[in-house]
Amino acid sequence: MSEQRSRVNVHSKLTAVSSKPVEPGKTHLLTPLDQAMGQHSLHLVFYYEKNPFGSFDLDPLRVSLSETLSLYPNVTGRLTRGEAGNWEVKCNDSGVRVLRAKLSVKIDEWLKYGSGMEEKDLATWEEMPEIPNTWSPFRIQVSEFEGGGIALGINCSHMNADLTSLILLFNTWAEAHHQQAVANPPVFSSALHGRAVPDVNSKSAKYFVTKSIALAPSVKMASTTFKFCNSVIKKGLSEIHVNCPDATPFDLLAAIFWMRIARLKGPKNEHTPSLSICIDFRRLLKEPIPCGYFGNAVHFSLLSWEEKDVILGELGHVVDAVHGHLVGITEDEVLSMVDWLESQKGEGGKYAPPFRMYGPELTCVNMEHMINGDQSLMYAAMFGDNVKPAHVACHIGNVDGEGLIMVMPSPEERLARTVMVTLPEEELVKLRQDEAILRLEPTMLLSGGL
Repeated sequence: MSEQRSRVNVHSKLTAVSSKPVEPGKTHLLTPLDQAMGQHSLHLVFYYEKNPFGSFDLDPLRVSLSETLSLYPNVTGRLTRGEAGNWEVKCNDSGVRVLRAKLSVKIDEWLKYGSGMEEKDLATWEEMPEIPNTWSPFRIQVSEFEGGGIALGINCSHMNADLTSLILLFNTWAEAHHQQAVANPPVFSSALHGRAVPDVNSKSAKYFVTKSIALAPSVKMASTTFKFCNSVIKKGLSEIHVNCPDATPFDLLAAIFWMRIARLKGPKNEHTPSLSICIDFRRLLKEPIPCGYFGNAVHFSLLSWEEKDVILGELGHVVDAVHGHLVGITEDEVLSMVDWLESQKGEGGKYAPPFRMYGPELTCVNMEHMINGDQSLMYAAMFGDNVKPAHVACHIGNVDGEGLIMVMPSPEERLARTVMVTLPEEELVKLRQDEAILRLEPTMLLSGGL
């Protein structure tokens, strides 16, 4: 795929600050898990087919954004090193960068023929400098399409937040715009530190030892989006019901994509096929973390299976393996990961350098926790009168290695799901032509240029 000049024309930049000043000297210490996510960034794009603001004017948005930022002093602050050399947020109300952009293309044409890599231009990112005391770790972008549609992009350093935090921040902005009560108020305190009696020999800890020293080849990556309708997922779950009666849409789609990607990658003599699964653990702990907890509450675990069973096995058995693996994740496994990260402190209490969390093995992100009944928190942000996003895209920065699968809610809701896949470019071309996936009749978005 040849390099092309971006079709997203950023024409203005400004800084949004909170409507209430932050108390002087306020700082927020990042947890061991926050520190460990330092190699990655998060990029969300919310598409609205019609401009929910009518005649577009940034001023009303800026007012509601300032009110929102008054609840999130961490977002308007700046990263700095503490006494031990660890990252912390200096809550000095320096503000959030807001960019405005225009595209000379209609939104439906963009979603159909644009590319997944080009989509990142809707949430333009600036890498963190060595001394980030003036660098904004959060950025917002308002991009107007020809014909009236808009995209609202928001991104941040993964050290500051996870996808759940970023989505709820965006939803709070929409609630403030309508002067509604905040459904999930932000919570900044957390006990996500090493325990008094740590467990650094668990399966989880051993996995992170291996992950921390693993290397990933640098190859050209590409991404595309598959949307599966409610009836297709319902039919798929019924077909594997005898093997896994409690299977979720995530279990089904994670198994399908793992099997098809393993097949196109071919046999690997040096190790068995593995899938790293990323989950949100806010509700997993005995004392659950509030949904509004602002920070990182993600856990990575490794599922390995015999090569013949993944590449040539029955789908129902692989679905059951994925489901059983997720059900078997315990609070102790989660906390032992934090114990291990805490144990890697050097002299003076400085944490070890961050390493690649998404990869190098094939990684699958589970966003099922974003669904409450038939309603999805990912599609809850309505700035206009009942105008929900037509599509929400999630990208994670610095993904190399075998690739990334993200199974997310869909605007159709119910059992419908959206799957975003990032793979080495040659492999993604083959995956888009895979007969087993095409039989599920997905709608493909942002797959242009492949």
